[in-house]
Amino acid sequence: MAKVKKQPRPKAITPKGFRDYFGAEVTQRTEMLHAIAGVYHRYGFDALESSAVETVEALGKFLPDVDRPNEGVFAWQETDESGQGDWMALRYDLTAPLARVYAQHRNDLPTPYRRYAMGPVWRNEKPGPGRYRQFYQCDADTVGTASMAADAEICAMLSDTLETVGIPRGDYLVRVNNRKVLNGVLEAMGLEEGAASRDDVLRTIDKFDKVGEEGVRQLLTKGRLDASGAYIDGVGLSEEQAAPVLAFLTSKAADTAGTLENLRAAVGDSKIGAEGIAELEQIGALLAAGGYGPDRIEIDPSVVRGLGYYTGPVFEAELTFEILDEKGRKRQFGSVAGGGRYDGLVKRFTGQEVPAVGVSIGVDRLLAALREKGRLATQPTGPVVVTVMDRDRMADYQAMVTELRNAGIRAEVYLGNPKNFGNQLKYADKRHSPVAVIEGGDEKENGVVQIKDLILGAKIAENATLEEWKERPSQFEVPRTDLVAKVREILESQG
Repeated sequence: MAKVKKQPRPKAITPKGFRDYFGAEVTQRTEMLHAIAGVYHRYGFDALESSAVETVEALGKFLPDVDRPNEGVFAWQETDESGQGDWMALRYDLTAPLARVYAQHRNDLPTPYRRYAMGPVWRNEKPGPGRYRQFYQCDADTVGTASMAADAEICAMLSDTLETVGIPRGDYLVRVNNRKVLNGVLEAMGLEEGAASRDDVLRTIDKFDKVGEEGVRQLLTKGRLDASGAYIDGVGLSEEQAAPVLAFLTSKAADTAGTLENLRAAVGDSKIGAEGIAELEQIGALLAAGGYGPDRIEIDPSVVRGLGYYTGPVFEAELTFEILDEKGRKRQFGSVAGGGRYDGLVKRFTGQEVPAVGVSIGVDRLLAALREKGRLATQPTGPVVVTVMDRDRMADYQAMVTELRNAGIRAEVYLGNPKNFGNQLKYADKRHSPVAVIEGGDEKENGVVQIKDLILGAKIAENATLEEWKERPSQFEVPRTDLVAKVREILESQG
């Protein structure tokens, strides 16, 4: 009889491009999202939790850098008996599902519809350092109004959000541009809608933040050598044709009025360009009326990300403080949020253009920024641990922990092997517990408990002399009836 082949054990590893999140990270993200939701709610936005799975048809072609709908997503086909069926996919962002939701429920939703959504999204892309296939997004959108007041409101809300979560004024800037102005520039160049080289120009403009003015000039004309020495062919425009693009990208002046004047020169007689400038002017005036000056939100034509996707105003939140990169070089932290007006997305479902504007915050990047600024606790506080001195008295210990929990104090009973008391304190240390509660047989008989301040005890052990240790005890004996009051007192002293 042939020997049955033993089934190999599965490997305990995360799939490529995915990661696990543990207690502190999950708690920090939850608290930050709660703070953001508070700002969005204050602005009158309602929460929406849409399905994590959409049909590929509903997701459409609005994927990053791909044309086919089942590229870049995790997709599968649900087949029937005949082998036919719909293709399904995990959502790759929170905007495409919103378009489907609005088209499906538009008769029941208010117009405009203001919603925010938070949750994981999935992209089937090549992972890299800090780049994962599953990540969190945090969006807010207004669907159903073409008013620039909606765009201005999103920018103001983004500014308030950054300050609420802990990015102080002066460490961020929300920068605003407009796709219509760029369309006017392309018209001034003689590149009408549908021109073959128009997409090449858009892709080149999108490299402005990487290669700068001279790099864009070279790429628009004859080409350039990149950092590796490879030659990149240019679009083939003349210097005269490239001039309006460069004027557009470098038109930022010392004040908003000067910037708008430079943009008018860049678009020439273009009607769509003039319309875009008027929208920027309107947004600037609305923000100024609300007290949002250029120290927080400014018109900046160098914002070029997403110009191929959006149909009107675009905006980006950039953190301006410096950090050190992996090689120890100083650099600005960079963008943590972006958005804009996308008036064509719902039309795929309804056949009618529905105006919409929204913003998306990169949750992981914003959390990383808060850590850089020291606005997140590097070491989370764990629960108060009630130790077990006598396993036959578990009911007593459960009564203690219940009292603490009913008083709003996070607490747990040690549920491991209580034989070695030292291991219980090691467990409390690994849990980053602030306090340990001890009640042995003598304490029980005398109606007292021992309460150990683990934070103070660790500090004393590190730095204090014997005399200081005696003067600053970290363990207190209190009546059993004072358990909750003393624990609360210690927690408050720890900050």
